[in-house]
Amino acid sequence: MITNQQYRRLMNEYAKTGNVTISALKADVDRQTARKYLQAAQGPQQLQAQHTWRTRSDPLEKVWPEVSAMLRDAPELEARTLFDYFLGRPGSGLEPRHLRTFFRRVRHWRATEGPEREVFFAQEHPPGALLQLDWTHARELGVTIQGEPLDHLFCHCVLPYSNWEWATRCLSESFLSLVAGLQAALAQLGKCPLHLVTDNSSATTHELEALPGRPRGYNSDYLELCTHYDLTPLTINVACPHEQGDVESGNRHWKRRLEQHLLLRGSRDFASVEAYDRFVVEVLRAANAPRHPRLAEELACMRALPATRLAEYREYAPVVSSQSLIRVQRHTYSVPSRLIGHTLRVELYEAELKVFLGREYLFTVPRVRGQRGHGVDFRHVIGPLLRKPGAFLQYRHREALYPSPTFRAGYDRLVADHGERPGVIEYLQVLKLAAEETVERVEPVLQAHLLRAGKWRASHLRDQVAPPERKVVELAALTPALEVYDTLLGKEVAHGG
Repeated sequence: MITNQQYRRLMNEYAKTGNVTISALKADVDRQTARKYLQAAQGPQQLQAQHTWRTRSDPLEKVWPEVSAMLRDAPELEARTLFDYFLGRPGSGLEPRHLRTFFRRVRHWRATEGPEREVFFAQEHPPGALLQLDWTHARELGVTIQGEPLDHLFCHCVLPYSNWEWATRCLSESFLSLVAGLQAALAQLGKCPLHLVTDNSSATTHELEALPGRPRGYNSDYLELCTHYDLTPLTINVACPHEQGDVESGNRHWKRRLEQHLLLRGSRDFASVEAYDRFVVEVLRAANAPRHPRLAEELACMRALPATRLAEYREYAPVVSSQSLIRVQRHTYSVPSRLIGHTLRVELYEAELKVFLGREYLFTVPRVRGQRGHGVDFRHVIGPLLRKPGAFLQYRHREALYPSPTFRAGYDRLVADHGERPGVIEYLQVLKLAAEETVERVEPVLQAHLLRAGKWRASHLRDQVAPPERKVVELAALTPALEVYDTLLGKEVAHGG
């Protein structure tokens, strides 16, 4: 068979000369071959016979009818799974070297006989219309705060038209983290889009009891948030994250960008959470800088923000029980015993609780995570426990009275050395010292005592951590009498004379 270039040369020369021999010579083909193509008036591709015969035996001949039947029944089966299944069957005729042949045959079957594939239709987003919001975990970044791992997420907001983005560190996919993340993004924009798109997270939607399996309904507090900012809420279909593909792909790009800046920084450890937040803001501003031209188009189409900003907390009014505990959202927290019987005002934020008595701020405690947890601070109950040491052993929240494994080891050592009740009293004295001087000051001294062979008591720790102040003897000021000085001076003059 000749090439297409030879065929074109042959036809051109024959049109000029009308001579088969000369045309064949100039096209570098045999005279008989040239005559065949000239008489047929067809190119090499048209005259080429279709290759329908095999040059070697089919290694899949024994198994392919069964393979195709299995694929028709369960198209989700993967080629590797089927190959391993038949490879282990005696008499199948398959060998490991047939793997690529098997893969090609399955791929060809899917293209010619398989089910229709899902089609993704590219969407055009007008400027200023949509803001997509989603959460993404960031534990793979390996960020630490003074050596302690920081397990956190980002509430990530993206404008699909300009790809402008903003991310706010949070601890969970909660409604409060959504409020904080959305308001932070809108504050950076200074304007408000038309629609807010989220997935079917429990922070925004709930299953309708009357219509199980049907589209979920919006939560009332989420609707209040959207009403305040005049946003039309939109959700994607369940298990269809591609429907808000901009923020889904943006999650991946954002974490890769943050990873690269952490590598440039040379360290993943930060002095404080606030320092890490400032670092995140710097990375976001650098990422958004090239997007300002298209962002300007979006801002021109957006509405102004409302004058007020919604509170980023929920308010509760628990009554302090006789156990010096309060219940907030199915979690238990301790408070000082002097508040027993009082009704407190608690502001529940995404990461912490602020406690008030009336309008007076009292203290802040970390928010408890999980289901029906407890946050008991030993500083709140150490005074009552010293008055009732017998309550320690069976106290429901006793594990919270060990600030660290070192304190637990200290308790075991004191009980072993002094007996159960005296050991408990000694340990409670250690806790009292930690409440007065901080755990960080007491723990290294306690660790040193654990390494000693002899017995020791809480008073020994107190002598090292907070030794008693030495009394300074105050001496009365001495006021010399001038008459005594005159007498002494007179004697010296007389002696000299």
